[in-house]
Amino acid sequence: MFTTRPELAGTFGMVASTHWLASAAGMATLEAGGNAFDAAVAAGFTLQVVEPHLNGPGGEVPVLFARSPRAATGAGVPVVLSGQGVAPTGATTQAFADLGLGLIPGTGLLAATVPGAFGAWLTLLRDHGTLPLDAVLRFAIEYAEHGHPLLPRVAATVASVSEHFTTHWPTSAATWLAADGAPPAAGRPFRNPVLASTYRRLLDAARGPSREAQIDAALAAWNTGFVAEAIDEFSRHPVMDDSGRPHRGFLTGEDLAGWRPTYEPPVTLDWRGWTLAKAGPWSQGPALLQALAMLDGVLPAGPRGRSASAAPDAELVHAGVEAVKLAMADREAWYGDDASVPVDDLLSAAYTSGRRALIGDRASTELRPGSPGGRPPRLPAFVTDTSGRERPSGATVAGVGEPTVDARGTTRGDTCHVDVVDRWGNIVSATPSGGWLQSSPVIPALGFPLGTRAQMFWLEPGLPNSLVPGKRPRTTLSPSLALRGGVPTLAFGTPGGDQQDQWQLCFWLAHTLGGLDLQAAIDAPAWHTTSFPSSFYPRDMTPGEVVVESRVGDDVIGELRRRGHTVTVSDGWSLGRLSAVSVDPETGVLRAAANPRGMQGYAVGR
Repeated sequence: MFTTRPELAGTFGMVASTHWLASAAGMATLEAGGNAFDAAVAAGFTLQVVEPHLNGPGGEVPVLFARSPRAATGAGVPVVLSGQGVAPTGATTQAFADLGLGLIPGTGLLAATVPGAFGAWLTLLRDHGTLPLDAVLRFAIEYAEHGHPLLPRVAATVASVSEHFTTHWPTSAATWLAADGAPPAAGRPFRNPVLASTYRRLLDAARGPSREAQIDAALAAWNTGFVAEAIDEFSRHPVMDDSGRPHRGFLTGEDLAGWRPTYEPPVTLDWRGWTLAKAGPWSQGPALLQALAMLDGVLPAGPRGRSASAAPDAELVHAGVEAVKLAMADREAWYGDDASVPVDDLLSAAYTSGRRALIGDRASTELRPGSPGGRPPRLPAFVTDTSGRERPSGATVAGVGEPTVDARGTTRGDTCHVDVVDRWGNIVSATPSGGWLQSSPVIPALGFPLGTRAQMFWLEPGLPNSLVPGKRPRTTLSPSLALRGGVPTLAFGTPGGDQQDQWQLCFWLAHTLGGLDLQAAIDAPAWHTTSFPSSFYPRDMTPGEVVVESRVGDDVIGELRRRGHTVTVSDGWSLGRLSAVSVDPETGVLRAAANPRGMQGYAVGR
């Protein structure tokens, strides 16, 4: 059975990520005696350097993990580590109203939340890793200090915003452009010595009588030391953003000092012998569980034994798209970092049955949130009352506020992903993102920009995802961890903004229902819908649209159109950026696969 790459198999360790250098750094860490947590941290820091258009130190990362079934504590129990920073103390709906803004801009400083990635990675390392900080940070320092061959997509991203850098963000121009304003060349070594210096200063601060104390000292240098001081100072100065006007930021050093990542239980769904774990409703993760729960009573029992080259049929795509529309409508009405989110009701059998009954033979173009627990849904007024003509343009300034892929799969800046499993059965899935080079200016003392995740808040009060200081925005970042027979078995995920859980649905159905191995399931033709409000500025939607890779075939495309879908046909290899690792609890065999789309994801292992 042909696949673009082999599904890797071994017994020592597996790393799969969106960049081959990060996967190699993770594998080198395993070879040096580290465990899956050490390897994930090494890969995560490497991704900050080699995929700066997709993530950075100023961004965030949710992590799903499980310790070895043989561990002394926490054996085999899936856990979420939330590295999603919160809204600053000064970021209130009234503050934005005073600025005359109805949406939070997608670029600049106003959309910055507390950077969460560094704290989450070091917390994971301290609590579950075995190696010292310098052993996992050395790869990122090497590539920042001595250079790494620049990805064509990074070069293209910088070129697309070079004029904006020169005109409005001189600190970014100083970092990314030559003296004559020319963008860097793809394939040539690119250095970021200021970022390397920041990492080295954090290492210098990592002093103490134990490994854990040293990591805590580095965290203190970030939260209350030179990093927090530089962020506080830079945020005080106005910069241009998507609104077309310059604004200073709300983020302060005190905001950094008061935040820490948190461990949380995941939300889970039992599905045909599997248990799928996702982060809570401060992410969009439960939407995948809702869609799967609806589909459980619609799709036939599997696996069906499709070949790797076979496309999903029209019935599967139609049912999947309609289930996603219903789940994402609930996401818009009910999800957020709010204790009142009715997660149990949303996943209950009775509620799911009622939602499943709405999946008909024809495509719906309506946004139809449900009433879990009998409570009426409330959608943002911007969604229900704003016409297309009244919506702001995402290209007001530089056209870089949308940190995801467009409807045809073209990357304009996005997200990363890494999965690791080791020989002991420790397993990690993480989706680092934010701090994109194209979305906020570089802080000159640190060599990286802040994130812009607060653009996902609504400024209308009283919604689950309304802006409130100290609250996490409802993020699209959505790693996955699956158990079989109660044992952690599979970790997977993808970049893609609102498409993340849709592309994971494609993979999940191909693997569990279609019977395809990890690589074949990743290679299988993908699809998604844009028939719900985008999470990103300017929050647009295209009712009834389904985007499919051309490889699904003309018959499937024709049948979807007959059913009323507005079908956008994308390039045959354009949707999804998945990676995955797995462990067989009975044999101990480890497996891994990575996405060929984009030509940079890679899996390694032995």
